Amino acid sequence: MPHPRPFYYLENFTTALGWLQQRYGDLLNETEVGFIERFQHLPLASSALLVRMLGRRGDLFRTEKLKYEEIGCARAAAAALMEVGWVDGQPLLTAAELGRVLRKGEVLRAFAAHAACVDSRAAPLPDAAPPDWPFLRHVRKTELLLHIEAAPLAPRRLTEWWPDAPDMIFRVVVKPLCDQLRLLFFGNFHQDWSEFVLTDLGIFKYEQVPRDAATRAFQTRQHVDTFHALFECRQRMAEGDDLAGVVEALPAPIADNEWLEGRRRKVQFQIAQTYEQQKDLARALALYRDCQYAGARLRSVRLLERLGDVDSALQLAFAVREKPADEVEVQQIGRMWPRLQRKAGFKITRARRSHGWTTFQLVLPVTGRPEHLEGATGAALSTPEAPVHYVENGLLNSLFGLLCWQAIFAPVAGAFFHEFQAAPADLLAPDFHTRREAHFARCFAQLDSDAYRDTICRNFQQKQGIQSPFVFWGVVSEALLGLALSCLPPHHLKACFARILSDIRANRCGLPDLVQFWPQERRYQLIEVKGPGDRLQDNQVRWLSFCVSQGIPVSVCHVSWTGAVPSPQAPSPEVTSAGAQPLSGARI
Repeated sequence: MPHPRPFYYLENFTTALGWLQQRYGDLLNETEVGFIERFQHLPLASSALLVRMLGRRGDLFRTEKLKYEEIGCARAAAAALMEVGWVDGQPLLTAAELGRVLRKGEVLRAFAAHAACVDSRAAPLPDAAPPDWPFLRHVRKTELLLHIEAAPLAPRRLTEWWPDAPDMIFRVVVKPLCDQLRLLFFGNFHQDWSEFVLTDLGIFKYEQVPRDAATRAFQTRQHVDTFHALFECRQRMAEGDDLAGVVEALPAPIADNEWLEGRRRKVQFQIAQTYEQQKDLARALALYRDCQYAGARLRSVRLLERLGDVDSALQLAFAVREKPADEVEVQQIGRMWPRLQRKAGFKITRARRSHGWTTFQLVLPVTGRPEHLEGATGAALSTPEAPVHYVENGLLNSLFGLLCWQAIFAPVAGAFFHEFQAAPADLLAPDFHTRREAHFARCFAQLDSDAYRDTICRNFQQKQGIQSPFVFWGVVSEALLGLALSCLPPHHLKACFARILSDIRANRCGLPDLVQFWPQERRYQLIEVKGPGDRLQDNQVRWLSFCVSQGIPVSVCHVSWTGAVPSPQAPSPEVTSAGAQPLSGARI
């Protein structure tokens, strides 16, 4: 069906440009200002064609693929774009670029001059063709392109490659400039102009947070240029560029924009990871040791150990043990410490520690591993008096997100840049909590009375479907919410919420798979499910240990299955316990 507003995409792009002028007018350079002003005076079909091409992948487009009813003839629409130099109608094309734009048969015709058996009328080109070119008619296009890219063929225009080509090929010269405007608008590397369309269609809904000049992502032109430089570093890494050049292009530390500095550190960490994957451990170590991104110290310890510098590894590990940044460092350095001591020649005594949580065995009457082990386990354990729900990270995160909605979406400076944000930009920053301390304190105070129930239920109704970094709308139903608020004690909620808030990056995940409720007794239990050979992940171990320390009822269910096919009247699954009673729960 035709869209009721055929130029909706052009309207959205024009709105974005106007927003950029209004919000960042003082930071735009002469080229960006000139583009925005010129764009407003383009013919309708020309501006629409440019936006259509900007919304597609790459910068090369053949006219055959630019058929839009509302635009009409692409060649005519492109005339004004070529006149201002934003589109090149006769770009120089490498053999590889030509191969990606044309179909296989067209590629063979375009390169016919190199093989008389394909087209004897074509005039020979000055460059050498692959020696086995005549035989490439019988290979797949992907293999054909590999041969083309390996051949030393100089770039030339389409009319030189293929004089009888029925199409034109356009190169959008202005695409890098428009990418910079997109980065400036969204303040991240992953969103694009399709966000307008998805929002128009109702696929995504976002919380509308008041924004003013203080909430801008960038406060100086240097911030804008730095962010674009980080984007180019990421692009060069993705394209397999020389890492030494990427390191050289990495911006210097940013002292006056913590949000932007966090992204610089992440790119630096990713470069170090790439060096490590390439087995260049010395360069990786140098970057890790200079990086303050989460996990960099642990990687440094590991690389020092791999490089044989055990003394330095032990010294850095000691510093981490003395002042760990988070629970992840505590856990992982605790695992490395005995090994490093042993390598350094120290005698160590390893004491076996009891994990502290209850475990029990469940045998499912099926012939093989269920397609969804957690769901099958929940169905086996569930009873009318004690229903089990598969929630994993969805329940406690959602309750936290609903209670603290107003704190999470508070209009804090540097947190919300545009209307398509599912989360504040500084969500994973170390000072996320402290910058909103008063907001979160008011939310947590509600857990000392029954006020938290009303707030959670009200936000569940009023914010339904709005994107959130914590609320799993597909998991939390009204019925599940009612059970949770009836059976989960508020002091348990407060403990779990505080832990999530203390390290959002690490603690939003790793929660037990299942929750079982006893509504009549107003108690519950969390259950982690593991099949044969499955091991607890580090974040799961940390959550289990935390639950034990807080008196939160939690168990690990080890599941296996029988070899017999169950009949419709099959008996209930066999459950055996180890330690305390596995199906006990906390009373509210």
